[in-house]
Amino acid sequence: MSEAEMDGLSVVACERCPELVDCRSRIVNGVGPADADLLFVGEAPGQYEDEGGEPFVGRSGDVLDDGLRDAGLDRGDVRITNCVRCRPPDNRDPTDSELANCREYIETEIDRVDPEVVVTLGKVPAEHLLERDVAVTSEAGDVVEAEIGEGRRRVLVCVHPAATLYDPSQRDTFSSTLERAAEFTDETSGQSRLGDF
Repeated sequence: MSEAEMDGLSVVACERCPELVDCRSRIVNGVGPADADLLFVGEAPGQYEDEGGEPFVGRSGDVLDDGLRDAGLDRGDVRITNCVRCRPPDNRDPTDSELANCREYIETEIDRVDPEVVVTLGKVPAEHLLERDVAVTSEAGDVVEAEIGEGRRRVLVCVHPAATLYDPSQRDTFSSTLERAAEFTDETSGQSRLGDF
């Protein structure tokens, strides 16, 4: 990765995926604290994210915000990002090559944030980060370890917030997974990792 491509946790210039460069209005970087205990990872920006420059806004963002609040968390205390930082045309899933082109960015972000747990929101980020097939509905709430970037990470599989809009039976699964995520936070300092070094 060139120095010009990434500034801290933000990708500032990238031309790796010509179709996405043509489609995007902007690169959508992660938001939230650079030392968050929880890092939520979606697949790619949609229309509202591309317009606003922030991941998980619109209806899915509302569901995520409500779920975080119900679990005793605040959106401002967690980091939220995507596997791919540019909107695919027609909101299609990112291709394998697009995911691969952006992999270095998500790994760098995970390494620098060093979260207690990475929460995958939906099938695409779960399969991309775990590098295997994932049955999200049955694995939701499972914490697994995986090699991501420069180390082993705990990954918590979660259904996508939008799944709860189309399939109300997913609401309890989504809520209980966010409650599980909340168990990895240190409410007093937000720095529960400090004792590990």
